[in-house]
Amino acid sequence: DALPICNMNERKCVTEAYNLLASYAEELYGPEQDVPTGNDDQPSESEDDDVEAALKKEVEQIRSITENNLRRFQMVESGANNVIFIKTHSIEPEKLVHYILKDFYTTKHKKCRVILRMLPFSGTCKAFLSDMKKYAETFFQPWFKVPNKGTFQIVYKSRNNSHMSRDEVIKELAGIVGVLNPENKVDLGSPKYTIVVEIIKSVCCLAVLEDYVLFRKYNLQEVVKESRAEIVQNRVQMQPEEIMTESKQSVETHNEILTEVNEEVRAQVGIPREATLKPDLEDLTEAKHNMEIKLENLMGAKQEK
Repeated sequence: DALPICNMNERKCVTEAYNLLASYAEELYGPEQDVPTGNDDQPSESEDDDVEAALKKEVEQIRSITENNLRRFQMVESGANNVIFIKTHSIEPEKLVHYILKDFYTTKHKKCRVILRMLPFSGTCKAFLSDMKKYAETFFQPWFKVPNKGTFQIVYKSRNNSHMSRDEVIKELAGIVGVLNPENKVDLGSPKYTIVVEIIKSVCCLAVLEDYVLFRKYNLQEVVKESRAEIVQNRVQMQPEEIMTESKQSVETHNEILTEVNEEVRAQVGIPREATLKPDLEDLTEAKHNMEIKLENLMGAKQEK
């Protein structure tokens, strides 16, 4: 399941999420199949004679139609403001969302305006510590049980729930990861895996995500921005001529901005356009005189009132 998080405007968030997920899902899994009508196969006369066989076939047809009527993505009420819960069918949510973020990160092309973050969850249980511990013991195995291992961190968020303790949840889940394989180590800087715990009312959503730090906490708005290290790396790879050209353009832009600022300062202070902004006595005296005149006029206007 996918959990898009927005900042107000939930209706637009839903539309964006549907379009984004459908577009990338088609790239990964192909176009969504049309819903069958169930009228393609008509029973033969021999099947009509066999009531049991005919009934069994009809049940299978109904089951097939029901399963295929489940669309790839379907919105479900989340129970929290600015959080959209989209249920997925025949889709690996972690794989799909990671694919989306990787494309955003690589191309630096932002394809959404309202969605802030998109978190994929493949596990849900009741938001009680005993239920979470029992569920996590099985859920964590593909990533952390021997021979699998990896560094990890735990990210916890609770919405509309006050009976859960953040520290207690993190402690218990980290303990389970340690039991599955003692070589699993906590790394808060650059972990291989990030365990995301999102509690909404009485439901706990769990996910084990890769590249959580690299993809800016799965933030679709931030992942398209260049980091400081990326900017430096890009400059290092540039040719000297390109660096000189870009530097010259930056200086020209800076000078244009500085000129606009200076003109605005001149207008506010009362310095003539032909005068320089050097702090010589003549310019300062003229500016002071102009300000004194403005002040006298202002005081006289107040007295007349």
